[in-house]
Amino acid sequence: MIAELGLAMLWMAAALAVLQLVAGALALRPATAQLAGIVRPVAMLQGVLVAAAFACLITLFLTTDLSVKLVASNSHSAKPFIFKLAGTWGNHEGSMLMWVTIMSMAGGFVALVEKRLKEETLIATLAGQAFVSIGFYAFLLLASNPFERLPEPAPEGLGLNPLLQDVGLAFHPPTLYVGYVGLSIAFSFAVGALITRDVGPAFARAMRPWVLGAWIFLTLGITAGSYWAYYTLGWGGWWFWDPVENASLMPWLAATALLHSCSVLASRNALRTWTVMLGVIAFSMSMVGTFLVRSGILTSVHAFAVDPTRGSFILGLLAIYIGGALVLFGLRASTVTEGARFAVFSRESSLVFNNVMLCGILGIVLIGTLYPLLTEAMGVKVSVGPPYFNPVSSVFAIPMFLVMAVGPLLRWRDDKAARITWPVAIPALVSAASLLLVEVLFAPINLLPALGLAIAPGLAVASFMPLRGRNLRRTPLATYGMVLGHCGIAVALFGMASEGAFSLEKLAAMNPGDSQQVGPLKVTLSAIDPVAGQNWTALEATVAVSYAGGAPVILHPQARTFSNPPGNRTESALLTRWNGQLYAVLGEEGDDGRWQMRFWWKPFVPMIWYGGILVAIGGLLALLGRVASDLKRLVATDKIAFRRMRQGR
Repeated sequence: MIAELGLAMLWMAAALAVLQLVAGALALRPATAQLAGIVRPVAMLQGVLVAAAFACLITLFLTTDLSVKLVASNSHSAKPFIFKLAGTWGNHEGSMLMWVTIMSMAGGFVALVEKRLKEETLIATLAGQAFVSIGFYAFLLLASNPFERLPEPAPEGLGLNPLLQDVGLAFHPPTLYVGYVGLSIAFSFAVGALITRDVGPAFARAMRPWVLGAWIFLTLGITAGSYWAYYTLGWGGWWFWDPVENASLMPWLAATALLHSCSVLASRNALRTWTVMLGVIAFSMSMVGTFLVRSGILTSVHAFAVDPTRGSFILGLLAIYIGGALVLFGLRASTVTEGARFAVFSRESSLVFNNVMLCGILGIVLIGTLYPLLTEAMGVKVSVGPPYFNPVSSVFAIPMFLVMAVGPLLRWRDDKAARITWPVAIPALVSAASLLLVEVLFAPINLLPALGLAIAPGLAVASFMPLRGRNLRRTPLATYGMVLGHCGIAVALFGMASEGAFSLEKLAAMNPGDSQQVGPLKVTLSAIDPVAGQNWTALEATVAVSYAGGAPVILHPQARTFSNPPGNRTESALLTRWNGQLYAVLGEEGDDGRWQMRFWWKPFVPMIWYGGILVAIGGLLALLGRVASDLKRLVATDKIAFRRMRQGR
């Protein structure tokens, strides 16, 4: 009964999305403008219904209803609670229902709280959001029904992919989906503004919180996904330029550019056309990522679907949404006025430059991701990895970091180089000293890690320079957010460069009692023992690790075996110190009875993820600051309106 109820509510939500689109489109005509009154309530009710449908699916997984095909294929009665919950979205149909749920709830929230836009622009925005939602409803109801029943209940479920049975990954997809959906809202705002020819600061102020929120969640999702891959897959890396990794990176790059452009338009009434175009591109990258993950053209633990019919459906949606938006942009771009002008040497120019660099990196990643797929379709397999991505993307990234250090020190509209000479000289000297130190102490060292180790300290110092001379108590939260965000980029860059420059790997065949030296650490294999968990068994190594002759710390790397569904997973063990991290992996037993052990010493590698968290915190502070500022502006506007109303009486 719960499955049928969920399916019925999904159908009703889809019908309301159609009503929202039709009413919104007709409300833009003078003859039927009265229909505008139903668009907001319909959007809110649609969000409630689809949320209830998703709650039904969660209930089916938590109760392990094996009469539902999706539950039987992705859960098991003996599975721990958290993985039953994660099983709801750890599959194709459930993840798409989560996508639609977040999208519709976000649209309902826009309808509930948005008061800054002109009414017709808001109606056009909600109609655009309904148009996007209808495609996903059709996809779920016609091609990927999550509530489909089996002819007979299964005796037991197959269970969740062992690689996905991890607490970190349980919350990684929802975080990314919130980011993707935030970009769909930005897309709808851009479409609505183009339809009504209302591209201006009010439009940017309305869109900015959604872009910023999406960017925060994308940052957290990518950071969490990187750390999950690092400690779970057992290969010792934090980023491999896998197509599915790139599928989440590309929207983040576009959202970063959109965020800065949107802020300029909201505050300075500039970059109007650029902002609208980036709104389309950002959501386009989300759709490209969706197609890559769910079309079946990739083989990955992230790739849920292998049915080419579903891939064709998503490809069709991608063509309709992106093609339609680009056509609309082409038709209406000439109606978007130029906005305020600015000098070449100004903060706006620095933001434009870095946006171009971000788009350049986006293009490099997009080409490197799609090219192997195109060649494989022609019968030629090509591998594109770090040897392409690292050096080519650095051509754009390094100038971007340098301008990032200078840009926040510049004034809006126009500035003079002489005014910022000394503030810029300080981080420049820090970077020069860092480069000299690296070359003296660690030569020979590869060029890119050396540049990263030089730029990161200077960028970290430069990120705090905008606070120089300010009253810190009166400094806006958004400024603190910018400072922390840029500092987080510097911290992550330092971790990446350190990992690339100084990592040490040791592969050893060991008996219990044997020791190895891994960088500054001495590791001793003490024992290999069988252990069991709630839904797995494992061989567990006991490894004693001592630093510079100090007291040993015990680590327990495991090789786990899952029965439902059958599969294996490496459970690495990590020892984190202030200056780096030891990474230990248990391999197989050799013919001579010795165990294959793999160790890495990775100096300062945790700073990669600390930096990602700092970036997200910076975004959160900026979001809180912007929301507080917008609320003050709305209150002030309401007071003025109330005063005028009383005077009119």
